[in-house]
Amino acid sequence: MDYKHPVSVLVVIHTPDLRVLMIERADAPGYWQSVTGSVEAGEDLAGAARREVAEETGIRDGVLTDCRRHTVWEIYPRWRHRYAPGVTHNTEHVFTLCVADAVTPTLAPREHVAWRWLDWREAAGLAFSPSNAEAIRSLAGC
Repeated sequence: MDYKHPVSVLVVIHTPDLRVLMIERADAPGYWQSVTGSVEAGEDLAGAARREVAEETGIRDGVLTDCRRHTVWEIYPRWRHRYAPGVTHNTEHVFTLCVADAVTPTLAPREHVAWRWLDWREAAGLAFSPSNAEAIRSLAGC
């Protein structure tokens, strides 16, 4: 089995007026988040961020910013089977992607089932992950 590498990216997609794109997980109804995904072998962080955004939303344009922040968090038990035995923590690197307008995303149906553009405050309140909520609240300082 190919296990996921416990290093990932979190990409907060937003407009200049700080409307944030939130997407609902297909495997966890009610879990709203920004784009996330594991870094693949041989891939740099920015490359992983752009790839994940394109795969999960179809968005290919925008200004990508590496916030130069990361969070180490415990992998939720429901998703630990995706990682090698004994791996319990993931290091998540934060990026933002500023897009000109609140475009209609093309979701990857196996990953996400719904989307919303929200004011950053609403988006932070909706995010199921504390690190995602913090990344959204930090948008102005990234």
